[in-house]
Amino acid sequence: MINNNDIMKKLRVALKLRDTDIIDILKLAEFETTPSELSAIFRKEDHPHYMACGDQILRRFLDGLIIRNRGKREKPPMKVQPKWIKCKPLLIRHPERSEGSLKERP
Repeated sequence: MINNNDIMKKLRVALKLRDTDIIDILKLAEFETTPSELSAIFRKEDHPHYMACGDQILRRFLDGLIIRNRGKREKPPMKVQPKWIKCKPLLIRHPERSEGSLKERP
């Protein structure tokens, strides 16, 4: 099964990122990390200084990539309430009744 460390490694290679690039991307997502912590993520699992990449680090890295490529998200505009069109009420004329008599039927 693929873990977060493997995902980070694959993204690093696919996007041709250096450690400084990854640190800058994490800063865009308001996440601070040191180069030593970052290198621990990219080590092999059997290395004594290996550190598992948590969900928060991966999530912040992906958020930072989005900000780097698309820019910061703007606040969505306020929804404008539709202006309701006031219509005259619809009058249905009954064929048996005359126009002048509005009496109810017995």
